Amino acid sequence: DLQICQHRAPTCCTKKMEESYQAAVRRERTQSIQALNFELKYMIVGHITAFQEAFESLLRFAENRTSSLFETAYRPMAREAAEPVKELFTDISLYILGAETTVESAVLRFFDSLFPLVYSRLINPGITDLSEDYTECLRLTRQDINPFGHYSKNMVTELSKSLWASRMLSQALSLGIEVINTTEHAALTKECSRALVKMQYCPHCQGLTLIRPCVGYCLNVMRGCLASVSELDAQWREYISTLEYLTNEMATSHDLEIALSGMWNSINEAILHAQLNGPQLSATVDKVCGQPRQQEGNLSSANIVPVKEVTEAQTFVMAHASLNNKRREFISYMKRSRTFYASIAERLCDGDLVMRDSSTCWNGEDVV
Repeated sequence: DLQICQHRAPTCCTKKMEESYQAAVRRERTQSIQALNFELKYMIVGHITAFQEAFESLLRFAENRTSSLFETAYRPMAREAAEPVKELFTDISLYILGAETTVESAVLRFFDSLFPLVYSRLINPGITDLSEDYTECLRLTRQDINPFGHYSKNMVTELSKSLWASRMLSQALSLGIEVINTTEHAALTKECSRALVKMQYCPHCQGLTLIRPCVGYCLNVMRGCLASVSELDAQWREYISTLEYLTNEMATSHDLEIALSGMWNSINEAILHAQLNGPQLSATVDKVCGQPRQQEGNLSSANIVPVKEVTEAQTFVMAHASLNNKRREFISYMKRSRTFYASIAERLCDGDLVMRDSSTCWNGEDVV
């Protein structure tokens, strides 16, 4: 009553043993594919973490530098500007991680929040009544009167270019893990598990427990079993090329580090532009939002923030170098894995599974 290991000679197998063998080959095949995938997955997961740490380090540097700008050059508004600055960098971080947001909305929201502060603390420092309605009116007016000139739009353009590649790379790495996880759990067909039993366990039914499959026979069986997985070859090669393109984009024309480290300067230029055009802005705002209450004399000392020197150039240089090294290491490794899915049958037939240096092996029917 044997279904798989039928043989002319007497056998020591039963139908129940054949069923046990089928369960064993399914388990072994999943484990062997997982073992092959492990190094590749470990490398990608490690680089997701490493890239993320480098991104975060650069973002912290850029945020601290921007905060330092307000604390040293624009102290009257530094305390109130802290929250919009924090929100801006949180939004950028979420964008890189793939959140449903845009660089433009993050930057323009920041400038919307900044304008009421610039207007009431720098352009008209005597304003005392900054009510919610008046603040909201200033925020909405910012979009019409464009107090920061072309600097806000330029900042959107620069950041969009550089952050796009980082966002895409982050998403691509996560996709790589998803693909690998899916191939690990690809179900074996009934025909495949029978072919594997015939290759690995049918010799046992003849008492041939030490004989191993012939190399060519093993390759034929494995290629048949893994046809659906090896079909990923073309897409995997294309995926590696895309990773290469994205890492090059990050390193060349759309340099993330340069864009982030230059944010404070763009914000500074934008504020200076608004101050230079203060009288015209005031005239327009008065028409749209009305005139708020003012007081004579100096500003209250409550608005003054202690100056905090931020000297993190060294941190930035290290994060920049770290990110560049990680890019190079990663893409070099991934290029070596270009043939991963094309050669998966060969790799599974390597090692202990087949007989390589012997004159006898199992061909599925007999010892040859």
